[in-house]
Amino acid sequence: MFKQTAGEKLIELLIEWGVDHIYGMPGDSINSIIEPLRKAQDKIKFIQVRHEEAGALAAAAYAKLTGKIGVCTAIAGPGAIHLLNGLYDAKLDKVPVLAITGQVETDLIGTDFFQEVNLDRLFDDVAVYNQRIMSAEQLPAVVNQAIRTAYVKRGVSVLTIPDDVPRFEVGKEAHVTSSFIVKQAVLPLQEDLQQAKVLIEKAERPIILAGRGTHGIRETLLSFAEKIAAPIVLTLPGKGAIPDKHPYCLGGLGLIGTKAAYEAMHETDLLIMIGTSFPFTGFLPEKTVTIQIDIDPYQIGKRYPVDVGLAGEARLTLEWLKENVSENANRDFLEKSQERMNKWWSKLEHQEENDSVPIKPQRVISDLQKVASDDAVLSVDVGNVTVWMARHFHMTNQKFIISSWLATLGCGLPGAIAGKIAYPDKQVFAVCGDGGFGMTMNDFVTAVKYNLPMVVIVLNNHKIAMIKFEQEVMGNIEFGTDLVNPNFAKYADACGGIGYRVEHPEELLPALQQAVGQRKPCIIDVVVDADEAPMPAKIKFSQAAGYTKHMLKALFEEGKLDLPPL
Repeated sequence: MFKQTAGEKLIELLIEWGVDHIYGMPGDSINSIIEPLRKAQDKIKFIQVRHEEAGALAAAAYAKLTGKIGVCTAIAGPGAIHLLNGLYDAKLDKVPVLAITGQVETDLIGTDFFQEVNLDRLFDDVAVYNQRIMSAEQLPAVVNQAIRTAYVKRGVSVLTIPDDVPRFEVGKEAHVTSSFIVKQAVLPLQEDLQQAKVLIEKAERPIILAGRGTHGIRETLLSFAEKIAAPIVLTLPGKGAIPDKHPYCLGGLGLIGTKAAYEAMHETDLLIMIGTSFPFTGFLPEKTVTIQIDIDPYQIGKRYPVDVGLAGEARLTLEWLKENVSENANRDFLEKSQERMNKWWSKLEHQEENDSVPIKPQRVISDLQKVASDDAVLSVDVGNVTVWMARHFHMTNQKFIISSWLATLGCGLPGAIAGKIAYPDKQVFAVCGDGGFGMTMNDFVTAVKYNLPMVVIVLNNHKIAMIKFEQEVMGNIEFGTDLVNPNFAKYADACGGIGYRVEHPEELLPALQQAVGQRKPCIIDVVVDADEAPMPAKIKFSQAAGYTKHMLKALFEEGKLDLPPL
């Protein structure tokens, strides 16, 4: 009678859980897993990446885009270490990811053998479930528990498997458990809902701060906002929850936000936070009645004082409130906010029409808007590019992903790879700065190898431009921010893709139009203005003073400013 090996059982269980691909690099301590994976390629694909960090970032991005668990694998030692950055991205953005790592054989553990690393300790902080599998009989139950925990706790599970274990046969005494999770509907306590109802009905100038937890409940959110006459401000992970140009939308908050949102936050008498634990509390009202809605009670009041906490699902909670609160007939605050937002859009449109050389980054985003379909996937890297996309790309029904809490450079390209695998029939864009793209650009060949047509837009200013701006705001002269870049368009051609080099505004839209029609991965290398600072919507005195101090230092060093005679 045929008996399964533990490696074969592992792959079978992954398929039962609905996993259809794994990102990774093969190697000696996981070859006993790679072989059964090879045999199951008709059901579960192995996506070979060129760096394990890109694999982990892609797994995290896949989970953000689909809600399904992302899976990555690596050998012991160096491979497992490389996974950490992508796994921390998944941890901080609270998405389910499973990492399967190799380890030296069981009888060699603890002997300081070649590539042996204490993986139990290495992954202890990043994981919600972290287990070394020590027998074939243990494996089935532990795999199920790992995946179940990742889903339920919205985090990272790590399975470390010594190289000999997958070759052992799974005997009758193996622990058998279930390969599924059970969902539940969570509504806050009635007494908390009643308190929130009273506060909402008292408010004259309510405002909603909507986070990632509001994705997928657009109509519920908008109907609730309409009933209480509340404009909606979006966190960066919340971007796309409602259309950016919807009459109730005031855009983002903070350094990437809008002036209309900033001013409304300082005038509101009731803040309703939904599906967000907003970290930049300096942009929130100093003393305002606050209601916070979150599925996780731990997040309520964690960073900002609240008067009422509603621990429950956003959809169910808003449906109850919409049905039970009285309609707010006073639309003055809403209409005032809408007027401000219209002025803000006019200001941004003026920036986007600039045809100077080097190209203004705002112009790039405006032209991207013209070619991006309504259901495109946008994987946005970290840096100034985040600001330009947050302000200037008007979301409708597109999917928008970013490393929002870890804010790790290099997430753009792996996110686009995951996006094309998840949605092969949709347009996929990676929008990157040259600093971010340079960190993971070697995996452009992964997109070529697996024939994943996508468009990578690189805002190339030969700078780590956001750090340059931060140094200047501190009153310092920029240092360590210059980059020496290759011609990214020629790099695309060398990899087997298609490259476009854009140096003048009139070349930009034609390049984008051509790229979206190609059947290969493309890179559009756009030379942009390095001195275009991502100024916040509302400039504080300390920022202005620091920037002035920087300018004076720079002029002195360049000999362009003489000291007055004694």
